[in-house]
Amino acid sequence: MYIILIYDIAQDNGGAKVSRNIFKICKKYLTHVQKSVFEGEITPALLVKLRMELDKYIRDEEDSVIVFSSRQERWLEKEFWGVADEKTSNFF
Repeated sequence: MYIILIYDIAQDNGGAKVSRNIFKICKKYLTHVQKSVFEGEITPALLVKLRMELDKYIRDEEDSVIVFSSRQERWLEKEFWGVADEKTSNFF
């Protein structure tokens, strides 16, 4: 499956450390696109593993992670607003 993962981490109460850990975990499984956005092909089993790793750091009352999924990347359409960055060549 193909996913786009977006996270928003509150920067108070140790948020910087949480954000660094979330970034490192996501980078193990997906391609970093921009700031707090990752994308890539992932198996259902690896997605479960990714979620288990992230659950250790996500603070339910302060942080959020959104995952958009599709069976394949080709079903997504990409449109750039502003500067088109080569790092986002796989995004949407």
